[in-house]
Amino acid sequence: MTAASIARPISKVSAATRERIALALVIFVTLAVELALVERKYAIIGGGFGQSQPLAGAPSLLLFAVALLACHALVVTAIFLAVRLFHRRVGAIALFPVNFAVLVPGLAIAALAAKYEVLRYFSDAISFQLIRNLGGGSLFDALLFVMSEGALMLAAVAAALALYVLVVRRFAEGLAFANGGAGLRIPPRMLGLGALVAVALIAAGNGRADVRSALGRFNSYYLLNSALDEISDVDRDGYGLFSQPPDIHPFDGTRYPFALDVPGNGVDEDGIGGDFTLAPGAIRDSADDTPPALPPNPRHLILIVLESTRQDALGRIVGGREVTPNLNALARAGSSFPAAYSHVGFTTASLKSLFSGRLETAPGGPSLFRDLKANGYRIGVFSGQPESFGDVSEAVGMRAAADVFVDAETLKAERAFGFAAKGSLLVDGKLLLREFDRSFGKPADWRRPVFLYFNLQSAHFPYHHPGMEQLLPGPPIPRGEISLANRAWVARTYWNAVAQADAQIGQLIGRLKALGVYDRSLIVVTADHGESLFDDGFLGHGHMLNRQQTHIPLVVSIPGVARATPLGLSDYRALILRLLGDGRQTVAVRPVLQYIGTLDQPAWIGMAGSSQRWTTLRLQDEQVRFSETDRSFSYGELAAHPALKARADRLIETWERERWLSRPQR
Repeated sequence: MTAASIARPISKVSAATRERIALALVIFVTLAVELALVERKYAIIGGGFGQSQPLAGAPSLLLFAVALLACHALVVTAIFLAVRLFHRRVGAIALFPVNFAVLVPGLAIAALAAKYEVLRYFSDAISFQLIRNLGGGSLFDALLFVMSEGALMLAAVAAALALYVLVVRRFAEGLAFANGGAGLRIPPRMLGLGALVAVALIAAGNGRADVRSALGRFNSYYLLNSALDEISDVDRDGYGLFSQPPDIHPFDGTRYPFALDVPGNGVDEDGIGGDFTLAPGAIRDSADDTPPALPPNPRHLILIVLESTRQDALGRIVGGREVTPNLNALARAGSSFPAAYSHVGFTTASLKSLFSGRLETAPGGPSLFRDLKANGYRIGVFSGQPESFGDVSEAVGMRAAADVFVDAETLKAERAFGFAAKGSLLVDGKLLLREFDRSFGKPADWRRPVFLYFNLQSAHFPYHHPGMEQLLPGPPIPRGEISLANRAWVARTYWNAVAQADAQIGQLIGRLKALGVYDRSLIVVTADHGESLFDDGFLGHGHMLNRQQTHIPLVVSIPGVARATPLGLSDYRALILRLLGDGRQTVAVRPVLQYIGTLDQPAWIGMAGSSQRWTTLRLQDEQVRFSETDRSFSYGELAAHPALKARADRLIETWERERWLSRPQR
């Protein structure tokens, strides 16, 4: 059968009919694929494990379905008109129905595949900002971070495009059939009416939290809602009527969501919690920026940060064996803080807070590295990750202060995995101990006070790398097998990774004792954040404010110094300086603020309280959750619950205070 004989029956169909069929085909195929992917990932219709906000009932489901169809049809129709105009201008209108029906769905499905491959291991709270955070603030590194997951998919897309070109060339003569008419005509009035209907449905959907959440998973809604928000931003403050949350003062450029609330001016600039009042004494003393003077011959400091390690690793038994026998022994001899928390679920921000004592680290500001360098310490950095990732090293003066600097970039040739994006670099802790021996392995290396920073990466996803020892029973899970169905296997692999880091802590302590410096050292072991192991419905970190992802170990070698009240990573600098002998520094009892996103524009804010109780607030719709209740409340509902409202108000006040104090001029 020749190309001409295949095309002959098609040539008898009018151009308008061919284009109508192509348009309908593309609308329904692309929508069906996207709906299937969204439902498989987020369970927006059926609900299920890990879904926090499924569509609630028939009215929501109907509104969602109609709004989604209207948005998708409008966007695809606009693409249809643009592609047809292009074909007319280049004189290839006969190929238009084929190209539109094949290439547009193909590219759309490829884009969706890329999107859901990127999101494969993350929660329904994932966002553009979180992807940026994965890259340590660099979009380029974020793309490199996920590229290893999508490399095969990109190769498949390239092969499909090459095949398409070959097919079109082979059948070019047969496809050049008669045009058969002027093509499908879409009156401007009909297009305008469709646009008005879509706008009305978007507005209605935005009024229901479950519908808005479901629609937000779809690209067509996102494009149209973003455009409407830009158009409705009359005062050009960056927020319009379709923002989440919406700008309820569209003609006042000083009042909008996430505006900085100026304390005590009688105006609630950000529209939440009323006018912010700065408590007396809340302004930080500028003396905090001055390196403290430590007493003569202070203790050595060995600070160990464990990647992605949960507090409940301490004392855990797996397969009849302790996961952290060395940390358990250190805690028994020293102190273990039961309520230590990260402020965010990402490494870069966590490390900056730990070293600087601030939620937001100003360039050149205070840090442990600058403090101890000014006090004559010899400083060594031994990190299994690249400390330039997210500008950590520069922000806290790490490399500038270090006398010995070893990280995953300096040891890139010995990295655990072949992929070389900064976010994926990992060096085994055994290599860090080898480098320690070279630079600090003799008693003469300890004549001056020493500050060592170790960063052990064993527990980083995928929780196993070549050369990792199997200290707990059972083989590690292959990366391709990681899924909810294998939840227990994932957890066993993770706990073994934590056990390896613990074993390396034991080896380091043995070296310190052999050198005769252990008794004169302050050893601090903590983590940058925790890790969900599907036990809260998710895998990973950075997308929930809860015990699994933010409750971290804090063990110090000095006995009798632990406290039961919550402690955040930004409190560590003051704690460590006090334990090293600086009587001026105190550790204030203050709320531990947590957030998802950035401090200025978070998706959620939260506060870790006593007895492991969390108060969290989703800012886009002012939904407040309390960890001990089974429901969420709108902020307005809390007027009927004074005790809960007081907790929510304290959370809002804490967030607004930290935002205000983070400004350089404050």
